[in-house]
Amino acid sequence: MISADFPGGMRASDSHEVSQLNELKIDVGALSFVAHYVLAGDVIMCEQMPIFGGYAGGLEETTIVDVATHLTAFVMTQAHYHLDGPIHVRWGITTARESLAVAGHCARAIEENTPFLLANQYYTLAGPCTVMCLLETAAQAITDTASGRELLSGVASAKGVATNYTTAMEARMMGEVAHAVAGMETEKVNRILDELVGMYETNYKNFPKGKTFNECYDVVKLLPSPEYVSVYQEAWQILNKLGLKY
Repeated sequence: MISADFPGGMRASDSHEVSQLNELKIDVGALSFVAHYVLAGDVIMCEQMPIFGGYAGGLEETTIVDVATHLTAFVMTQAHYHLDGPIHVRWGITTARESLAVAGHCARAIEENTPFLLANQYYTLAGPCTVMCLLETAAQAITDTASGRELLSGVASAKGVATNYTTAMEARMMGEVAHAVAGMETEKVNRILDELVGMYETNYKNFPKGKTFNECYDVVKLLPSPEYVSVYQEAWQILNKLGLKY
């Protein structure tokens, strides 16, 4: 929205982003942003994506770094909330089994011991109008909701690098799955996740790129194509069989 005091600008209540660097680093430019945001009384969102298999190492080490990254965000940048996004060094996505494990364990540790607000961003391997993309999205929404994250940010389909390969249908899946899994027992969540991730992780080398927004949406009415509606329903049939009802 446009600020009445500064047409074309942002309000203090809008989310102002500052990004940390990998791993547990920050540059002078980012600190300048922080100083400005703090003096202006802005809402601050600090973002960082620890890399599984990168400088941090394996699953346990990356989870520890992720927790430390959260704490650093709230202390060093005076963030109002932290936007996470553990990413797999090989596949460049947040929906890999290891990425989800890091995000889930980290969120539980932070939620159990602090009052901080947590968010997570979504990067799927597959593109829009594919069952794989929607199942990837569902897996992360299940993980985030069950581990206590307050905010979900997505979805950057096709790894967020392909032009025009993002639609609202992925975000709809993210939201509906979050509602469906809310309050579910951890044991059932883990069982569903194990089966769900197993359905798409074997396709990493041959993932479907999907279709562009123009190809799977009516760009005038801003409605998904009949094909995408059918794909969406197919994805939900799979989730229903796994035990997710909505």
